[in-house]
Amino acid sequence: MVLSTPVSYQLHSPKWWAFDAHVNLPLKPDHLWRIESGVVRTHTWLEDGSVITLGLWGTGEVVSKTLATIKPYQVESLTEVRATLLPISQHPDVTTMLISQIQQMNELTVIRSHKTVEMMLIKLLGWLAQKFGREMNKGQLIDVRLTHQDLADLLASSRVTITRTLSQLEQQGIIQRHPLHRILLREEDVWHYEI
Repeated sequence: MVLSTPVSYQLHSPKWWAFDAHVNLPLKPDHLWRIESGVVRTHTWLEDGSVITLGLWGTGEVVSKTLATIKPYQVESLTEVRATLLPISQHPDVTTMLISQIQQMNELTVIRSHKTVEMMLIKLLGWLAQKFGREMNKGQLIDVRLTHQDLADLLASSRVTITRTLSQLEQQGIIQRHPLHRILLREEDVWHYEI
């Protein structure tokens, strides 16, 4: 399967590039992208076309094809993104970069290992709140525009199942959905749910 994405990015200075949402960042051997703003996902796909999200990366984090042996491997902007392309040899702390990559993959593996989609989704939303959330008076606002399909790809589920499960979580008061695919996670209700 070949995914085609219209090229929609532009070099703004010798330091950073700007990408529209849902554009694949060009990959160069032995280089990495440092995310200056926005969110990207790394992903691959199976022979049947199923997308497997490998990670979500935000401001200050780095991604590189050199860090993965998985083929195919792509980096896609989920939001508008500013990123700097650097040779890996210029990254000041390769060890910290690798540890971050491993930790995120481990966290996503554990989240995907729960027995029900409902629990996987609650754990994923908690992880997203910790990584990309901001404190509100009623919980954590996950201020990243993730579609139901994006969430499904993260959990190896279907969009229909995610939509149904989000509706159930909203009815239970665990989440509140806001415009632009943003979700407010009511942490106190999650704690009661897990008991």
